Amino acid sequence: MPRQTPLADIRNIGIIAHVDAGKTTTTERILYYTGRKHTIIDIHDTKDLKTSTTTDYLEQEQKRGITIQSAAVSAFWRDKKINLIDTPGHVDFTIEVNRSLRVLDGAVVVFDGVAGVEPQSETNWRLADNYGVPRICYVNKMDRSGANFLRCVDMIKKRLGARPLPVQIPIGSEDNFRGMVDLVEMKALVWDSDDKDAVWQVLDVTPDLADKLNITVPSDRQLLGQVERFRTELVDTCLEQNDEAMEAFLNEGKVPSADVLRACLRKGTLHSAFNPVLCGSSYKNKGVQQILDAVVDYLPAPTDVASINTVDADGHPIGERKCSDDEPFSALAFKVINDAYGALTFIRVYSGVLTKGASVQNSTRGKREKIGRMVEMFAKEANAVEEARAGDIIALVSLAETETGDTLCDAANPVVLERMRFPDPVISVSVTPKAKADQEKFSAALGKMVRADPSLHLETDRETGQTILRGMGELHLEVTLDRMRTEFGVEGTMGEPQVAYRETFTKKQSEQYVHKKQTGGSGQFAEVWIDFEPLPRGTGFEFVDETVGGSVPKEFVPSVEKGLRVQKEDGVLAGYQTVDFRATLTDGSYHDVDSNAMTFEIAAKACFREAIRKAGPILLEPVMKVETVTPGDYLGDVIGDINRRRGAIQDQLERGTNIAVVATVPLSEMFGYIGHLRGMTSGRASYTMEFSHYEPVPRNVADEVIAEKGKAKAKASA
Repeated sequence: MPRQTPLADIRNIGIIAHVDAGKTTTTERILYYTGRKHTIIDIHDTKDLKTSTTTDYLEQEQKRGITIQSAAVSAFWRDKKINLIDTPGHVDFTIEVNRSLRVLDGAVVVFDGVAGVEPQSETNWRLADNYGVPRICYVNKMDRSGANFLRCVDMIKKRLGARPLPVQIPIGSEDNFRGMVDLVEMKALVWDSDDKDAVWQVLDVTPDLADKLNITVPSDRQLLGQVERFRTELVDTCLEQNDEAMEAFLNEGKVPSADVLRACLRKGTLHSAFNPVLCGSSYKNKGVQQILDAVVDYLPAPTDVASINTVDADGHPIGERKCSDDEPFSALAFKVINDAYGALTFIRVYSGVLTKGASVQNSTRGKREKIGRMVEMFAKEANAVEEARAGDIIALVSLAETETGDTLCDAANPVVLERMRFPDPVISVSVTPKAKADQEKFSAALGKMVRADPSLHLETDRETGQTILRGMGELHLEVTLDRMRTEFGVEGTMGEPQVAYRETFTKKQSEQYVHKKQTGGSGQFAEVWIDFEPLPRGTGFEFVDETVGGSVPKEFVPSVEKGLRVQKEDGVLAGYQTVDFRATLTDGSYHDVDSNAMTFEIAAKACFREAIRKAGPILLEPVMKVETVTPGDYLGDVIGDINRRRGAIQDQLERGTNIAVVATVPLSEMFGYIGHLRGMTSGRASYTMEFSHYEPVPRNVADEVIAEKGKAKAKASA
């Protein structure tokens, strides 16, 4: 079957933002204006669970009014196919943004016109930087009280280190937001109504525009008075991308046409030289069609971005795979979800053609997969397709072996594509089924949830035998259990949240250990000399072999490393994982008969325990970056409360009429914070929190944690 949509006419984009900036509202309008749906559902209409927006269809999303999992939809605009992913804005679900950005070619970053750049805006922007994703910016909610376009543009510049380039400026604000000036065409786009089918007028930009449109607020009039300045900035910045047009402008005074400007804007956006900034109000149906035009005009097709790297077993780039139907098939599985159709594996096809019934290689795991049903997803609806080509995003039904981050490829031309990077969990809870009879069903459901979400980890506590679920935050874990109820029909209960402490040590220690056991017949013998030294925070664990002359036979060196890796999971202070150190095997000895892999593993474990006790072991705790947004009346109370929680105030920022207090606070002090904050501020304050770093626990707190862990251990063994 020939290709239906040329590669150059495809746009794979994501909509990313802080929670409540208007991503889903914007997506709803995009689907309406592209003809993919015939009504608009607003977020606040879904709380009764009787209806839902297209992309927020989970019960948990409707109840909370937030996006929890990314959803894929597609639409056509100006004969271009737009594959769009609406992503969550809550920090607990950053994994969804991470894996979506990994496979997308461009993004629309939505900002709240009142709050500007918020914490999750920063996190998502950095993720997009990591993956080199070109972006356009959309300042939404210009109709809200306190909206300020210029302040938002300034925050994009200062807080994100970006180069925002306004291609529109708003006409009016708040209740009198009328539209925007298109600086490329130099025309005013004006709406007379908030109706979803309202048609905008196109007016000339004249000095008396503010008077004509009854714009009375001084700051709004002043902004319109600066149209020529913004136009000049746009032209000057665009011409940096086109030497020929620049020379014609400088030498002949030839003003570039709108088409030349759009070509320059596209080139600059693709190379991340700047980020075009648009404005509007999605809820009031103003400016959404202009976003679609900008997506088509400025964001890349799959052929406009760099070819994807292929990597070796250690993740080092060794080549690339071009985005073309003529190349051998390769695709990246970026998401697995549990659905009414079974397990759905979402893939981005990077090269070649995939047909129904084909047999492909999972090169990450060395397994074969048979391709059965293939579907193109429209949020929760699945539409069967017979083939997928380079640039497509589709889902495969019921793959047995493939997980998030795996590469699927042509078995005759195997490659491994660059993998994704996922954050480590920072919070854990014990989980049990409500009914004992559901234990098997509960365990199976937990396994499926963890398979679908790489930021969830599942393990069994060695002392208590409890099932421990680790995740990115309280909401993340709570939603996971609630989804097990709705998707698998099994209910569970959560224990008290536990902090993921770590252990490390503070001074270098050299240790010798001899493992010797003689019980008649062949005995056990292994001797190791290991140097232990602390490393900077976040380094993890390194093992180095510096033995010479075969003092430790080469076949036993991996056993020494294995022994250390196993033992570091059970620290000497309270049994937490030991991190950020290097272990160097310098010497040792062996016996021809009594030495084997097991004896060297035992010796390494014992050597670790002996050395770390002498090396000044300390406890580390996760510290969170917390941003609390509060009315000024409660500022003193909020700061005082953060200080009582062992927090350190980093900054105070304006957030419209409110103040944002930025602080770092230990995670252990943040449990139950939202209830306390609401009580203290009469429900008017809110906060966001994300992991920042690990740092040493104060001695008095560490003693309490170690004692508590000791009690739990004693109770478990009693």
